[in-house]
Amino acid sequence: VGSGSAVSSSRQVQGTGGSSAVSKCSAAARGYIQDRFLRLLAGRRRRRAPLIHRGYYIRARAVDHCVQDFLLKTQTLPRTQILSLGAGFDSLYFRLKDMGLLHHTVVYEVDFPNVACQKAALIKRMKELSALVGDTEGEGLGAITFSGEDYKLLGVDLSELSELERTLEEAGLNNEIPTLFIAEVVLTYVENTRSDALIQWAAEHFPQACFLMYEQVHPEDPFGRVMQHHFSQLNSALHSLAQYPDCEAQQRRFLGKGWTECSVMDMNEFFTCCIPEDEQQRVHTLEPFDEYEEWHLKCSHYFVLAASKGMEPSWAPLLPNVTVPRHAGPVGMAGSVPAAVCVSLSGIPGLRRYGHRSVLIKPDVILTTGGFGEENGQHCRLRNFHVLSKHAGYWKAACVTQNIPDKRLGERLYHTVSCLSDTLALMVGGRTSPLSAGLGMLWLKFPETCNASDPNDVAVELVSLQPAAEAAALRWRHSTTEMTFKGEQYLFVYGGRSALEPVLGDWYFLHTPELSYTAIAVEGPVPESRHSHSACSWEGGVLIAGGLGAAEQPLGSVFLLRELEHGFQWQTIETHPPLVPRYSHTAHVHEGRLLLVGGVWFHASSVPGITVIDLMTGLCLDYVINVEHLEWPLMLHNHSSVFLPDEKELLVIGGGGNCFSFGTHLNPEPVTLSLSSILISH
Repeated sequence: VGSGSAVSSSRQVQGTGGSSAVSKCSAAARGYIQDRFLRLLAGRRRRRAPLIHRGYYIRARAVDHCVQDFLLKTQTLPRTQILSLGAGFDSLYFRLKDMGLLHHTVVYEVDFPNVACQKAALIKRMKELSALVGDTEGEGLGAITFSGEDYKLLGVDLSELSELERTLEEAGLNNEIPTLFIAEVVLTYVENTRSDALIQWAAEHFPQACFLMYEQVHPEDPFGRVMQHHFSQLNSALHSLAQYPDCEAQQRRFLGKGWTECSVMDMNEFFTCCIPEDEQQRVHTLEPFDEYEEWHLKCSHYFVLAASKGMEPSWAPLLPNVTVPRHAGPVGMAGSVPAAVCVSLSGIPGLRRYGHRSVLIKPDVILTTGGFGEENGQHCRLRNFHVLSKHAGYWKAACVTQNIPDKRLGERLYHTVSCLSDTLALMVGGRTSPLSAGLGMLWLKFPETCNASDPNDVAVELVSLQPAAEAAALRWRHSTTEMTFKGEQYLFVYGGRSALEPVLGDWYFLHTPELSYTAIAVEGPVPESRHSHSACSWEGGVLIAGGLGAAEQPLGSVFLLRELEHGFQWQTIETHPPLVPRYSHTAHVHEGRLLLVGGVWFHASSVPGITVIDLMTGLCLDYVINVEHLEWPLMLHNHSSVFLPDEKELLVIGGGGNCFSFGTHLNPEPVTLSLSSILISH
């Protein structure tokens, strides 16, 4: 390595190996992966967050799935070998040896010389490790830092191909036998010309070979930009993304460099298709979890690739073991919607939040409550309410103090707020942590004159509910919608999740204003349980769209709860083309059209923009949001939005989340989306 910056960058890249070993070790301690060797190799121990555990679980699972498939397909052959590139402190050899899977396979590991030396010293020091390797032979010869009968550890810089080739030959790598190459988040740290050369060299020099790669993808969408920024900050830039931005480009890369077969899956697809349902269920229940959006976004930004040549029978580990209906992504975009920073609300820190709610309490006055965000430079659950009001075309915002018996009651995420009059709103459910959601309901009472110039206090009172209605409040990620039945006003609380149930499909009719629980007959096919869906009032009934279902799969169904003479009926609204399944979006109804804003879906090629569904015809049109005038990534999940019918505009407040290990992203400013071009009156 020549230049000083290259030295510091290679040091950072080596650091990523150490931190990933610590994360894998934490995931193993919580039961995500079975691996007793990680703790011996990781050194320091730290407990990571559930989102990190899931991320490293899926990574370990993808690699194991492919490695074990290779060993199974080649078990009748006399000899095979595995070459792990940039292996770091990985435990693969010890796990496979312990499971008795290496009868005729030699494992070669390559990493920077100092990493290989540290690992060699560690193995010699640890009885549990050295016992598995058995007798060592001729170690410490130049780049070979450790050498056992079926395990060789080599200290070489991967970007120096000729040196790598020479060392492998010296260590006994045999070009003539079936070889599996593994590159687990490694090649992207190497310049593209050098990683390309390595991929091509492997195909040219090994007549029977398989290549397994796990890496990042989709650099240009909002999550991808946060991810890229994180790695550049660490001085370990991801080189492959610019040239190979998606799975198809990576597939073409391998097929163009001498590999004859190549399949790729992003991790949402891998989790859904290659992991048995009972195992998915086991992982879902290992610890309290409520970061679905970031989990699915993380999974759509990593892929596993399996390429091969000369293998008989052919090697195809990424064949789905279940046939999951492949939901097509958006058919095409009907147009675009311009996004602009709402300048008059710019620079108000209290509006940088997610998991909050914003509601129009009267024309041009908005109340924003709850969520997680920024307060006095700290990230925390927010208890302050904000009132936003518009005067002479300009918005202003003010923080509102609450008269509240217990300050913590206002501090909640994923609740709902329904406005019942000019001076009264109701807050339902929500959670503090995924373990505590018994937050009940709150009345929010504000003066008729309430606005940002004269915010006054909001009086907050705990609602005492009759026992039959209590369960309605013990949930979050649900919906609460105003509706009418026989001319009377009701609130319809539907779905969500609770501390006990990962997904709910029940509902409650609460008569307002006293919130008494009322049994009303409902017929028709009951929608499947869901949370993080949207719900809007329409023609006295309720429109439910999308959501996350029981198996943590996004839903694409739209239902109308329609009033009949003696009760209600669930009615499916058929959309065509079919609505792309999504959740964590917001929704509004305008002149017979349902507008869905943002959300999360599994189609990594684009992010959800605005979808317009004509409720008469079912026609479903997708519009992309044009963000060229924003200087930062706009994350449209866990946001709130308010539709302003006179301006035909949407005001989007907050949004974002905890982006895996890449840091928390909060949309820094409210944004207006102009819908005038797409809402031309019928």
